[in-house]
Amino acid sequence: MQKRCDRNRKRSKRRAIYCPTHGCAIDSVSQKYSLFADQAGQLQQRGISRRNALTLIAHQSAVPLSGEWLEAFWCEECQESRWYHVRKREVSETSKAATYEVSIAPPELWQQVTGVPHPNGNPSVGEFTRRQSRMSSDRQIKDFCFVR
Repeated sequence: MQKRCDRNRKRSKRRAIYCPTHGCAIDSVSQKYSLFADQAGQLQQRGISRRNALTLIAHQSAVPLSGEWLEAFWCEECQESRWYHVRKREVSETSKAATYEVSIAPPELWQQVTGVPHPNGNPSVGEFTRRQSRMSSDRQIKDFCFVR
């Protein structure tokens, strides 16, 4: 007869992703948003030769970067959610678990992602519209002053 713990081994384990500031485990609060490279320099930074990078960009307008993505996480110590650039490292034979390199997402990475909400809201929306959307409906009328 099998023990109960043996039957549950196929269940996926929680990703071991830790806060870079406090070192505590952080919880995901968004989906993964894959990164894409659209310039040869972005591929060169990841170890691809200049010639191969130029060839890839010439044949494809955007090259998906495997093992890298943007994701929002909640840290219990910080008491806030932040967007992080996550890089999955190779699985080692000894631990058989993937390791992750986490850093706060720099602004230039936001141009390499599609479908992700901008952290400061939609930049094409004006300040008036943004303020109006946050107000309750009974206070909105005060912004419209009519002269008789």
